[in-house]
Amino acid sequence: MNINKRSLFGGIALGLSIAIIANFGMKAFNIVVSGSGGSIPNKTALVRSVLDKYYMGDINDKEVEEGMYKGMVKALDDPYTTYFDKEEYAGFTSDSNGEYAGIGVSVSPNKDDNTILVVTVFEGTPSYKAGMLPGDKIIKVNGEDVTGDKMDEAVKVMRGEQGTTVDITIYRESETKKIELTLERKIVEVPTVSYKMLQDSIGYIELTQFDGVSYDQFKKAYDALNKAGQKGLILDLRYNPGGRLEIVEKIADLLVPKGPIVYIEYKGEEKKVDMQSDANAINIPLVVIVNGYSASASEVLTGAIKDYKVGKVVGTTTYGKGVVQTVIPLGDGSGIKVTTAKYYTPSGVCIHGIGIEPDYVVELPEALQNKLVIEPKDDTQFQKAIEVIMGQMK
Repeated sequence: MNINKRSLFGGIALGLSIAIIANFGMKAFNIVVSGSGGSIPNKTALVRSVLDKYYMGDINDKEVEEGMYKGMVKALDDPYTTYFDKEEYAGFTSDSNGEYAGIGVSVSPNKDDNTILVVTVFEGTPSYKAGMLPGDKIIKVNGEDVTGDKMDEAVKVMRGEQGTTVDITIYRESETKKIELTLERKIVEVPTVSYKMLQDSIGYIELTQFDGVSYDQFKKAYDALNKAGQKGLILDLRYNPGGRLEIVEKIADLLVPKGPIVYIEYKGEEKKVDMQSDANAINIPLVVIVNGYSASASEVLTGAIKDYKVGKVVGTTTYGKGVVQTVIPLGDGSGIKVTTAKYYTPSGVCIHGIGIEPDYVVELPEALQNKLVIEPKDDTQFQKAIEVIMGQMK
């Protein structure tokens, strides 16, 4: 049996960066904004009058309007807060529901060098077949330079009609070379859970995304393994960049005992419990495997499991994203994904910029870190998880 360390049908589909997404529903918000230097609408009118009078070129009213909204949000200098036009918003919401048309990767702004980092490559997709790897950096799309702070614009170009092509330039740091790819866009369906029964009645679940279908998929896998008589469970969250808060909370509720799953602190408010777990909890040994790409919602789940001491954590320190985004529709088909809160683990720790330290720190051998599929015997993190869970089962 091969353990596909990136199980590549997961992550947040192309365009949805590392995130916890909260849901405000479909309420539209009408917001009046004024700045300390005067009315924003008045200055907008002044700038427009100058352009109308002096600018030599043609003015596309719609592009000017959309650019104004994007610029306002970009000025916050928060890589997780984004304005979506109608097309981008439709694509974003389809991503979080588990299907999109594109090249088959999940991406995130690289916090170290402002590049677009490939987090996951989905198995069987155009990117997978072309040999793209997690850790590759997308530096050009259709010949145009792209950067992490403009990731959503690059994603808009990479997505498109099924059957059309897009040119991608990646930089592979491990080989210090650029690679040119021409990829045909395909419909990518994103199952987020895979599971197996290993030797010695050890269950294995790989969870690669927390989107709209993830809870049902996880519950099905968990129930099937329990029915088959699992005596211990390995939960693999490596390369899982996060997803929807209400989904990870429902999954955590299956595993941890009665008490807070996560605390949320919104602007101007005290932190408060967002969801309580009931008394039902896992009653067999549990080991969670994580790495530096396990982020956000993955860290909510890992933090709850670790704080309640219902499982051990193996791998390397997680990403360290302790803030929550809310998707707010604006009533005309557009929307904003905006950072609205910090979150804290049940013990009251905010892991933003820090991450979660495993109970057993285990690195993958450097020679294996860019491979898509690793034999179980070579996967040092997986082998350590087996060792730890076997020790608990005795």
